Amino acid sequence: MNRALLVIIVGALYVLHQDFWFWRRAHPLILGFIPVGLFYHACYTVVTALVMWMLVKHAWPSHLEEDAENEDFSLQDSNRISHREAKAEQRLKSSPPVEGTKQ
Repeated sequence: MNRALLVIIVGALYVLHQDFWFWRRAHPLILGFIPVGLFYHACYTVVTALVMWMLVKHAWPSHLEEDAENEDFSLQDSNRISHREAKAEQRLKSSPPVEGTKQ
């Protein structure tokens, strides 16, 4: 789907969300009990959900997912301690205890 068309649809939804034409009236009642503004927003929500689905289907940046799938994230690499952290740990173990503290 054309990117410009998706941008126009999102822009139209933004404009349609500002429903100033139903601000001061509750009539006509839809199905005899739903105010017209509430019905409008219920329909608007359904249309917005469909547009979001369309955006995910047609405009999702799939190249980012491919990059993430190609990277090697092994647990062993993420648990590796850096050289600097290992030296700091050795210094803490070899340093004399501070006076007044238990060991």
